[in-house]
Amino acid sequence: MTEKSGSEQQGGFPRRDDEGRVATLGDLLGVCLSGVVIGALALVLFDWAFASIGAGDFGHTNGWLAVILPAWLFWDDFRAWDFGAARVLAAVVAAAVGVFAGLLVAGLGAGLPPLLSGVLAAATFTVAYAVVWFPGVRWLARRTG
Repeated sequence: MTEKSGSEQQGGFPRRDDEGRVATLGDLLGVCLSGVVIGALALVLFDWAFASIGAGDFGHTNGWLAVILPAWLFWDDFRAWDFGAARVLAAVVAAAVGVFAGLLVAGLGAGLPPLLSGVLAAATFTVAYAVVWFPGVRWLARRTG
């Protein structure tokens, strides 16, 4: 059994540092995109179940709901940072970029069923948010603190 360094907690995925923050961008993206896939599968299952009992047409569920699990991880990582302007500014900018990118993809997929275009938009939001948040909060924290 090998010992981990003091800068990384033992066990679990995504890997986290001693303060509970996600340790690498790859871990953040991997877990978040897995969350989008799990959310999409759950939406497909629920949408199919409701369509099979006549409660609507298949594919008309809002696919943006697939962002729930990634948003939960983003919130958890946000809370792991010390209170201050760095985390708030990084989160606001990442959210703005993510929403813009997600809405752009949703608009480009306007002819697709809402389930599919929404899942694509949720995946785009997730990647954009993570790519802005992860380096942004670290850079801002070094600058301000």
